Formats: sequence, C-alpha cells, structure tokens
Amino acid sequence: MPGVLARMFRRPKRAREGSAAVEFAMIGLPFIFMLFAIAEIAFVFVLDSALENAVIETGRLVRTGQADAASMTEVNFKARVCERMTIFATGCEAKVEVDVREVPQFTAPTLPDPLAGADFSDASLDYDNGDPGSLMLVRAWYRHTLFTPFLSQGLARSGTDAWLMATTAFRNEPWD
Repeated sequence: MPGVLARMFRRPKRAREGSAAVEFAMIGLPFIFMLFAIAEIAFVFVLDSALENAVIETGRLVRTGQADAASMTEVNFKARVCERMTIFATGCEAKVEVDVREVPQFTAPTLPDPLAGADFSDASLDYDNGDPGSLMLVRAWYRHTLFTPFLSQGLARSGTDAWLMATTAFRNEPWD
C-alpha cells in the first residue's frame, strides 16, 4: 500500500529541456528595454544639468555687461550656450532656443510660454541684454530626440522630441 500512495503523490516527470530559453525570451526583452530606458533617463538628466549650467554661465555675460559691450545677439548667445555644453555641442545651435528679456519684477511676471500649444513656437521669444541694474530673465529650451518608445510617449510633446528647459534670473550689475 505505501508504494501505491507514493506513486500517487509523486510528481509526474516533465521534459525541462529548453525551459530556460523560453523563460529568458519572456523576461529578457522587457529587461533589456528597461535597461535602455534607464540609460536614456540618465542621459536626459545629464543633458538637463549641462543645459542648466550653460545657461547660468552664459547668463553671467549679460549680468556683468560683457554681452552688451560685445553687442551680443541671440545667435551669439546660442553659440556661447552650446560652447558650454561641450559633449552635446554637435548640432546644438539648431536644437537650442533662447529668450533673454528684461522683466519689471521678479514676482510672477507674465511671460509667453512657447510650449503652450501643440508644438514649440518661437514667435514670442526675445533677446535683450538690458541696462545696468535691470532685472533679467534668461530662459533656454533644448530639443532632445528620445529613442526609447515608451519614454517618447510619456515625455515628448510632439513626435519623439522632449524639450528641456533651463532658467536663471538676476539683476544686472552696474557696469557703466
């Protein structure tokens, strides 16, 4: 009788050859996708940090009056921002939009938002070096193309492009 019970509760033998390959196929693709997504998010954070530092450092040229003395234009300002984003400089000037303007006060200025519509609109952007003592606002946007499909659905405004933004505000020094 014990042999009969043992046979009833014994697991049936199964063919296990190839089960690891099937399990890897089910888990491998999502795992690899997540690795690429994590790497791309890390890249976006590094790019955002580089943009922020570039805008702050280039904004210093406006704050100290060097931009006014050199008659800096929007094109020159973009070039300087891109110079400071050294590892991302390839094609940078075509991807960067800047808005440098004097604001009447630091508390909640009403500014045009170029991302308010479906696409980026540079029609309301301005470039002004300001005067000594002016309150200034420097904003920059960088268009980055995302490669991971689900990230582009979640982060992109249109298509596969995500817009990163950096802002700095200051009072111009009395450079006269």
